[in-house]
Amino acid sequence: MTSSSESGHEHGGHAPKEGFAALAVGAIGVVFGDIGTSPLYALKETFVGHHPLAVDEAHILGVLSLIFWTMMLIVTIKYVLVVLRADNRGEGWSLALLALIASKTEGSRWAPALVMMGVIASALFYGDAIITPAISVLSAVEGLSVVNSGFTQWVLPIAVGILIGLFVVQSKGTAKVGIVFGPIMLLYFATIAVLGLVEVAENPAIVAALNPWWAFNFFLLDPTLAFLALGSVVLSVTGAEALYADMGHFGRKPISTSWLYLVFPCLMLNYLGQGSLLLDKPDAAQNPFFMLVDEAWRLPLVILATLATIIASQAVISGAYSVTRQAVQLGFLPRVRIAHTSAKAAGQIYIPSVNWLLLILVLILVLIFRNSSNLAAAYGIAVTGTMLITACMVGVLTFTVWQWNRWLAGGVTALFLFVDGAYFASNVTKIPDGGWFPLAVAAVIFTFLTTWATGRRLVRARLQEGAMPVDIFIKSTTHLQRVTGTAVYMSASPEGVPPSLLHNVKHNRVLHERNVLLTIGIADIPVVEETDRAEVRSLGPDFYRITLRYGFMQEIDVPADLAAVDVCGTPFKTGDVSYFLSRQTLIATEHPGMALWREKLFSWMMRNSETAMEFFKLPSNRVVELGSQVEI
Repeated sequence: MTSSSESGHEHGGHAPKEGFAALAVGAIGVVFGDIGTSPLYALKETFVGHHPLAVDEAHILGVLSLIFWTMMLIVTIKYVLVVLRADNRGEGWSLALLALIASKTEGSRWAPALVMMGVIASALFYGDAIITPAISVLSAVEGLSVVNSGFTQWVLPIAVGILIGLFVVQSKGTAKVGIVFGPIMLLYFATIAVLGLVEVAENPAIVAALNPWWAFNFFLLDPTLAFLALGSVVLSVTGAEALYADMGHFGRKPISTSWLYLVFPCLMLNYLGQGSLLLDKPDAAQNPFFMLVDEAWRLPLVILATLATIIASQAVISGAYSVTRQAVQLGFLPRVRIAHTSAKAAGQIYIPSVNWLLLILVLILVLIFRNSSNLAAAYGIAVTGTMLITACMVGVLTFTVWQWNRWLAGGVTALFLFVDGAYFASNVTKIPDGGWFPLAVAAVIFTFLTTWATGRRLVRARLQEGAMPVDIFIKSTTHLQRVTGTAVYMSASPEGVPPSLLHNVKHNRVLHERNVLLTIGIADIPVVEETDRAEVRSLGPDFYRITLRYGFMQEIDVPADLAAVDVCGTPFKTGDVSYFLSRQTLIATEHPGMALWREKLFSWMMRNSETAMEFFKLPSNRVVELGSQVEI
């Protein structure tokens, strides 16, 4: 286990090496797409959503005050000042955070709970990844209804068309499109800031909303409605987790700088502008964002907002690919086909199975809920659940890894838990109105993640039960005939004789001149340097055990990394190496371990996973697969 210091590594591992300005602009285009498009629906849903509010001064200033202090407490203080310091060699997100604190909590009573929290946060992320494209694109296209009421019937077909197009082009990669992400979002943020500033200039008194007294007054005025309003107010910070998830691509300082000096001020100016508009025109609550401009400028604003929501959707889709790769590498999902869409950027990947599954679920979501107001009821619970879990894990981090003063660690953790807990509790009330959807998706994903992890553990245990010690095996095979070349036997366990080697000897009764027992290890860090890649042990005459270690964000290429090993006699030449793989056929039984239905699910997942040959980049004409049956 390896962990980074509190201060972290600004561009650890595979982080890009562009200049600071380029990274800051890139972060604006990718990291802040989701939170940047929240003005399209957050304030509107607070006043005309499932728990409508009176559009008067007390409620307008109260809601704006809540939005400001929500962004201040959750985004600025929690994420920018604290959570972004919790980097694992420059990498963020819940699984990276879990790996970071694992070494300090291993063997403790908290360890299983922490693992579960990391898995739940990842499961909730997929629920968020489905809703974000749907609500973002729908809310932007709904601006057409403000332009002309006759366009209302076209909103749903246009949104569906945009979403289908967005997912279809994913296989082309985002390298070229990504170049224009930053400038478009810069134009978008500048536009919403100017629109807000114009309205604020008309009514400067709206700035009083920054006073926290108005938030307290809202709760004093109507505690129940204020509590329910939190479920809509939190929509203003959806996408805050992206600051942490994308840290590995841009670094902590560029993300922090972009938020503090551009994104945060632009967002607040727009929210204050919408509030100022509502003071003068309460009827504008139906869509205050697009009502900020005159009729002649509404169509261009709809187009710009739609481009921004496409970018926001692209960011969360790419995030789903990254989280899936992490889950595969850390043993929570089976092998899947991963395509690299850029020769220069290792982080730009495309996973077909994830892409098409997301598209199907997004379209189902859009066709069920049909408009952004209905979707807003489903949005929030996955986000606040993830934020609450992050707060818990950061609390453990401050006590165990960073070892802050107990009073400071306790106070910070209590503040985060109170704020995130309040928003999560408010969103729980939205479950009957649509919040069930992301929870249902998360429950299914959680079942898959835990079933695969538990199934792998059971299979390894069954195989280990019948494993033969290597020294005994070598002594018992001295009489066997040797053939030229090198045999590499892939093994999940670093101990014992691989099943593929046992089956080869049993059926073919020969050994190669050189025999390598190869295990792939995934470290708790994003990137393992090439100098630390291979560990070699001599087991006896012509027998070696090699462990190749990779970070959980790295691509595995067994032939290339074996070629770099020069301590096993002759070099590994592709034409001289044969790879022996063991393919298990699982038989679900009543043995203790998992429920029978989960064993069948695990067996199905294994049958449909990508083959080891493709995943490890083994040459197809040099691979031999030997099968066996395993009862679990």
